[in-house]
Amino acid sequence: MSDTELLDAMIRGDATALGALYDRFGPRAYAIACRVLADPDDAEEVVQEAFLDLWRYATRYDARRASVLGWVITLTRTRAIDRLRSQKARDRAKEQLQLEPKGRVKSPEELAATAQGSKVVSQLLEQLPLEQRDAIELAYWEGLSQSDIAERTGAPLGTVKTRMRLALTKLAQGAALASRI
Repeated sequence: MSDTELLDAMIRGDATALGALYDRFGPRAYAIACRVLADPDDAEEVVQEAFLDLWRYATRYDARRASVLGWVITLTRTRAIDRLRSQKARDRAKEQLQLEPKGRVKSPEELAATAQGSKVVSQLLEQLPLEQRDAIELAYWEGLSQSDIAERTGAPLGTVKTRMRLALTKLAQGAALASRI
């Protein structure tokens, strides 16, 4: 069967078609993931995630934009880059935690300022349009990348990026106003 025939069979729920596509493209996807991540275990997980996405989103395939192989490679590369970024962010957070002094107790004034700041942020978030607020919450509370947010919400990646930028701008402006009061 051709690649697109296998994809069509997958859309109809044929799991053997997914297996056939995995047998056909899995080694290439794994090689790409290994190149990006340099960790065989992470690469295996990324390939598994990419093929799971292939199964979940098979109906979104557009032959005018890429071949099935091109789509698999794009899914794999995107997942690998997302994982690499997450790892780097985790590493930076760990380093930051190690730099912070341990055992320091916050003063009542600092605790009050933190509580007030949290209240202001909550109020500012409530003022955002729903789509912008959802994007911010998915990014900061669930730790999703913009690509993940686009997949979760079904919005194009560019739209998600715009929503994030607009929301962060509005939050910054609101925080600046609140600090002057």
